[in-house]
Amino acid sequence: MHRRKLAGAVALGTALLTLGTALPAQAAYAAEGAAGARSTAPATGAAAPAARSAAPDTAALRAVLQKALSQGAPGAMARVDDGKTTHRVVEGLADRKEQRPLSTADRFRIGSVSKTFTTVVLLQLVAEGKVDLDASVNRYLPELLPDDAVTVRHVLNHRSGLWDYTNDLFQQTVPGFEAVRDRVFTPQELVDLSLTRAPSPAPGTAYGYSNTNFVVAGMLVEEVTGRSIGQEYRSRIIKPLGLKNTVYVHPDTAIPGRHARGYLTPDAAGAPLVDSTRQTASWAQAAGAVISHPGDLNRFLSALLGGRLLPAEELAEMQRWAPTNAAGTQHYGLGLRRRDLSCGVSVYGHTGTVQGYYTYAFTSKDGKRSVSALANTSNNGSVLTTMAGVLEATYCGAGAAARTAERPAERGGVDAVYEDVAPGVARR
Repeated sequence: MHRRKLAGAVALGTALLTLGTALPAQAAYAAEGAAGARSTAPATGAAAPAARSAAPDTAALRAVLQKALSQGAPGAMARVDDGKTTHRVVEGLADRKEQRPLSTADRFRIGSVSKTFTTVVLLQLVAEGKVDLDASVNRYLPELLPDDAVTVRHVLNHRSGLWDYTNDLFQQTVPGFEAVRDRVFTPQELVDLSLTRAPSPAPGTAYGYSNTNFVVAGMLVEEVTGRSIGQEYRSRIIKPLGLKNTVYVHPDTAIPGRHARGYLTPDAAGAPLVDSTRQTASWAQAAGAVISHPGDLNRFLSALLGGRLLPAEELAEMQRWAPTNAAGTQHYGLGLRRRDLSCGVSVYGHTGTVQGYYTYAFTSKDGKRSVSALANTSNNGSVLTTMAGVLEATYCGAGAAARTAERPAERGGVDAVYEDVAPGVARR
């Protein structure tokens, strides 16, 4: 919790949310979204014209995963849920020591895909009238930030100007990780790390991806509800959707149940991979500490874009897009990415990087076709870029993934060059 409680902001009786009240709220959101009662068009960055998706190309999916293995990933997998049809494609290992094959039943750390979970919780609070998107963060967390002009919206769309503290923590990849592997941070400590650098540019003026923003978002959730971010994930998303393989165990260090081990690539070329599975993930928290698996991620994103987690108005706010790459093929809304593929199809979700894991989790505009993919390595820019081909293979069909892999500069952008961990530090 924040070091200075907001007196009188929300009465405790209304702030605490139980499962019994959360479930009807989800039903109300779904009904309201279906009726379009509060619908509003995105104000900026309108989506590309709708295009028909080609059938998923499982051979192309396999080729993408095999290429990731050739570039250094111990294992890679993808699960596509397309109506009543599920495609599972897997290559390589979940555990190098035990030589256990990877499986789409394995859990893993989803990294910055957690930001979409956090945004959903915060936007539900907006829908309930407990948070104002355009109010100052300092209205809810007095004196947290040096500038009252930073709004709730600014932290969700990465326009706060707040420095990303991970750029300092992970300037050296493996030593940085080992220094925090067992450490437990308070959210305030992470914000304080960020504020050792002056915020820049001015709030609202430019996109700048920063994990600090979603640490602040998690603090907002906890301040307004009086409950931990983990409790809010469970009551508002995990239990209502029946996500049985999605957990938030911070600050515990183990991934419970069957899981893929993560392998961190050192900065020194040719150095052996480092098993990074065990960690508190306390440096990430609401910005990246959720654990899940492909089936649950697909269900979550299908429910989100299908209007079952937010009212139409808040879902539209999530999709107020701004471009994040020069080619104009990648956009960011509120805790949500949009990628415009080579076949004209746009997909919606998030990428995730946490030490040892790269995740791509995206769905169609209507939520009816979703794909989640993992490579169990990180700090390997070649693998990160290659895994983007999963989206092309899932939505654009034969040949699209190969064409995209050949033109990464054209189809790539911010997160094809930088990681979600330390985005200001160029990686290989």
